[in-house]
Amino acid sequence: MKHLNSVGLFLLSCTCLQLSAAAPFRAGISRESEALVNWKASLASADESLGSWSMANSTSLCSWMHISCDLAGHITDLSLGGTSLNGTLDRLDFSAFPQLENLVLSNNSLYGTLPAGIGNLTSLVRLHISDNPYLRGAIPRSIGQLKHLSRLLLSDVGLDGTLPEEIGNLTTLELLFLDSVTLTGSIPQAIGMLVKLRMLSMQQNNLTGNIPLQIGNMTELYALYFSDNYLEGQLPGTISNLINLQRLSVSKNQLTGHIVTKLGNSSSLDMVDVSYNKFSGLFPPSICMGNMLRTVTAVYNGFTGIHHQTFQNCTTLVYVEFTANNVVADIRDIFGEHLVQLRMIAFSQNQLHGTLLTDEGEVFLCNYTSLDLIDLSDNVLDGGLSKCFWDIPRLGFMDLSNNSFNGVVPLSRTFPYALEYLRLANNHFEGPFPLALKKCKKLTTLDLGGNNFSGTIPYWISKDLPGLRFFRLSSNMFDGIIPREILQFHQLQLLDLSKNKLTGAIPDDFVNFTGMAYEQNDDSGYYHYKGNIQIVWKNVDYVYTTKIAGMVGIDLSGNVLSQEIPGGLATLLGLRYLNLSGNHLSGCIPEDIGNLVLLESLDLSRNQLSGEIPPSFTGLKSMSALNLSSNRLYGMIPMGSQLQTLVDPSIYINNLGLCGFPLEDCVNSSPSKQNERSQAEDREALWLYCFVAAGFIFGFWLYWGMLSFYSETGRCAFYQYVDNMQEKFTKKVHSCISWFQAKASNEV
Repeated sequence: MKHLNSVGLFLLSCTCLQLSAAAPFRAGISRESEALVNWKASLASADESLGSWSMANSTSLCSWMHISCDLAGHITDLSLGGTSLNGTLDRLDFSAFPQLENLVLSNNSLYGTLPAGIGNLTSLVRLHISDNPYLRGAIPRSIGQLKHLSRLLLSDVGLDGTLPEEIGNLTTLELLFLDSVTLTGSIPQAIGMLVKLRMLSMQQNNLTGNIPLQIGNMTELYALYFSDNYLEGQLPGTISNLINLQRLSVSKNQLTGHIVTKLGNSSSLDMVDVSYNKFSGLFPPSICMGNMLRTVTAVYNGFTGIHHQTFQNCTTLVYVEFTANNVVADIRDIFGEHLVQLRMIAFSQNQLHGTLLTDEGEVFLCNYTSLDLIDLSDNVLDGGLSKCFWDIPRLGFMDLSNNSFNGVVPLSRTFPYALEYLRLANNHFEGPFPLALKKCKKLTTLDLGGNNFSGTIPYWISKDLPGLRFFRLSSNMFDGIIPREILQFHQLQLLDLSKNKLTGAIPDDFVNFTGMAYEQNDDSGYYHYKGNIQIVWKNVDYVYTTKIAGMVGIDLSGNVLSQEIPGGLATLLGLRYLNLSGNHLSGCIPEDIGNLVLLESLDLSRNQLSGEIPPSFTGLKSMSALNLSSNRLYGMIPMGSQLQTLVDPSIYINNLGLCGFPLEDCVNSSPSKQNERSQAEDREALWLYCFVAAGFIFGFWLYWGMLSFYSETGRCAFYQYVDNMQEKFTKKVHSCISWFQAKASNEV
């Protein structure tokens, strides 16, 4: 019996122990559910995304939406990304989640600050709060308490302030993303303690100061992004310690000096972007030492040279951009002949010299069969082009403008059908319009201006190049008429045939010129690359970026064109500039020119235009540059709100008789008053002429009558004559008055 009692007491004690152990377990779970429900109550419209969060079913916490638990029932994962949360984090009790490992709050509408209590999530491994632009305040120092954190993503939030030194306590961190956080101050040296970090991105902030030397301690780093800040000083030499580095971007800062020569120590370096800084000197020759390099972008710096071995054997290279530097080199010393993967070469605005031709007379770039973009503009390259240059099958963009290339553009049987952008402007090319272009069906931009091309403009151009949008032949020696077929372009929005020897009339059939018939707003460009084209905009030479396709204009100035300005031009409502100056155009300015409400620049100077300026000029609401000088215009200058802003009188000089602002005032305040005064003066003159004539006739016969008065016969005859003359005089006066009244009535 005693034995049974002992067993009973033992079982009872075990049950009590289990109950006492379960009590805090249940209390912990209850605290987690209460913390979530309380926070939910502070959020706006949370029932839609957090409908299952309720104390009524707190016993099934792990079945709530967006929640995962461990075997013990504690919350380990709270994934609320993109759930339209609208509220603050102030009511969330972070200390209630000691087992939480994963917290995702990204892509919501959270506002307020990031509470210091977040440091109580001591088990946290991943923290994602990106894409909450209304969060404010600084990153709390308590972030340093998250000793197990491996991923911290705080990009695209409205936080500001400095990066706290406590960030160095996160020694297990592998990914750190702080893009677009508006961070200020310098990068703390303690960041060098993050020796396990693999990706570090702090782009688009307001960071200042130097990149700390301690950055070289993060030897596991394979991606480093510091672009779009205000960092200064040199790129630290310790960066060569990052032997696993694959991607480096420090573009758009104020970094200076030479780049460390051992930058390429990493055997896996794939991408380097040092654009828009103030680097100088020789570009490091070791950049491709690992033979893994694919992309090098160094635009807008002050590099003066590239070692001849830098890219010679870099067979993995795909994109290389050095636009706007001071690189002095022979182009054939920069590139080898076996860069078969190369797709982009952009070396505009440097001092490259030499020729593209090899000793065998072929273009060495012809071996780059994957090439689709070449920009060698604004250098001092010379020589001719070979047929094989046009045999590159994928070539879509080519700009060789502003060099000293010469000769005839060669014809090839396999001209690149993919070509969309071709600019050969401002060289010394000669010969007729290149017949090879007839095969370029995809061409959208063609600039042959500033060369010595001659002959006529081909009639086939609109038929064979139907997609052309930007067409420039300015400053050549083309002659003959403008072919009517040129008005068959459906997408053309910029036509520049200025400074040639073109004759005849301007074609007048603009029905198919739909690319200029309305406002252009869409973007144009070859991939991400900005193409340029030179135009005369408001009497100033501009290099216009074709990627922004709002420009619509016609320039036919400096030719020998004659006859009248076609009225059809007034139907091109998308025009922003029109230049017909320096021709032999005659007749009147089209009456409907005021329909061109987008027109900002109009130059009709140095022609033989006559008549008055059309009243519709007052409708040119966008006009900011006008020139009507050196014509035969007369009358009053129209009064319009926008025309009143054009205060330079020289835009109207050398005409027959223009008056009104900004020239001298007209005699009367309006043309109607001038007309009334003219009619009054005519009436006075006519009355005077009638009475003078009548007086003369009467006086003449009175004189002769006096002489014959003393004879009887003569006296009778005289009286008879006077009676007759009186009757005739009366009729003459009435006739004169009637004639004047009829004339006055017609004028009215």
